[in-house]
Amino acid sequence: MLCRVKKEITRLILQFCINNTFDSAKKYAKLGYMSTTNKYTVIDLFSGCGGMSWGLYKSGFKILAGIDNWPIALKTFKKNHPDAKIYNTDIRELNANTIRSELMLLPGELDCLVGGPPCQGFSKNVPAASRFLFDPRNQLFRDFLRFVGEFLPKTVIMENVAEIYNAYNGSVRAEIINELEKLGYMVNVKVLRAYEFGIPQKRRRCFFFASRTGISPIFPTFDNSGNVEDSENDKPIWFVNTAWDAISDLPMLKNGEGENEMEYNNKPQNNYQELLRRNAIKLYNHDAKRLKEKQFARISSLKPGQGLKDLPAPLRPRSGYSGAYGRLDFNMIAPTITRWVFHPGSGRYGHPRDERIITIREAARIQSFSDDFQFLGSYTEKSGQVGNAVPPLIMYALAPYIIACLNKPKATQLFHPIEACLVSA
Repeated sequence: MLCRVKKEITRLILQFCINNTFDSAKKYAKLGYMSTTNKYTVIDLFSGCGGMSWGLYKSGFKILAGIDNWPIALKTFKKNHPDAKIYNTDIRELNANTIRSELMLLPGELDCLVGGPPCQGFSKNVPAASRFLFDPRNQLFRDFLRFVGEFLPKTVIMENVAEIYNAYNGSVRAEIINELEKLGYMVNVKVLRAYEFGIPQKRRRCFFFASRTGISPIFPTFDNSGNVEDSENDKPIWFVNTAWDAISDLPMLKNGEGENEMEYNNKPQNNYQELLRRNAIKLYNHDAKRLKEKQFARISSLKPGQGLKDLPAPLRPRSGYSGAYGRLDFNMIAPTITRWVFHPGSGRYGHPRDERIITIREAARIQSFSDDFQFLGSYTEKSGQVGNAVPPLIMYALAPYIIACLNKPKATQLFHPIEACLVSA
């Protein structure tokens, strides 16, 4: 039976090679969760805690460095990437040539440069009247491009809020594409939805994918239901997970209970959980924030799926976000996890079963961080790191397309990350 399952998965992998870019990858398609060979090199700009790096690390990439001016996030980055060099400084003050020399890289030698420049000036969370093109927060993508020009990496992945795609009549997107093309890159731009990658979250982000290897960069394609299509037979082979699918195996907690380090008390209940628990021995960051008396009264008065409008009149705030004090239910995809995940009044962060808000580990699960990734800092600091991160499984899923551009297909896995759990079972 297992042999037939492996053969079927291999067939699907080969069918998913969607154009001639992957002809060589067909020959080398492999099964498994993480490659241990062909360590493609990566530098992570505006790294935060390292969501982009973590997804690539799980795909067999070697993380050389993380750059940010966020000290606690860099401590988390270093905890999980102990061999990487850390630069804790404002990137605007860094000389890209000096960094390249310190890392002993020649121009064109780096395999992949990734990063997500801060995006507040483009975000829909900023009122339209407060957005303007020359907001300093809108200029950091130029520092990203400055590093691209110095390192001339073989491939580039830049992430930002979805709004950057059309911001200022598309002028920002056009400038980024133009600057990359002048450096010899072929560029592809797409707004990706996290749930299409099996991540139980409605997060939408814009990705710029560039290659200067002569191989055109491409993204996975999806049908309208959120499934990626087999280009030969039009059969969906990816699927959508719910928030409950991500967290149902984690220990039950009451308000304020839990420990930063604890034991699992349940087995994985689905492929998503099995994937994220792989390599994890202990459970970290699964402690519930103790809510204030009124906050707890609000959360405990609601049923799964309810929110602000369902609060009893004596407990209802005078104003608030539409999702404020919301509880997840057992069937929904979670809304976007943000840095405010520690505050029940800032979103739908109530647990569907327990009368509390979700823990850092549960938020990380919804963001697709594997359980062997540890967050450092205070509860609020950890919330910021989780909420600002790029979901690692997006990068894990894009890794085969990056490798295809590098024309080094031996580590390629052309199938959904969750499908990996069906192998070696």
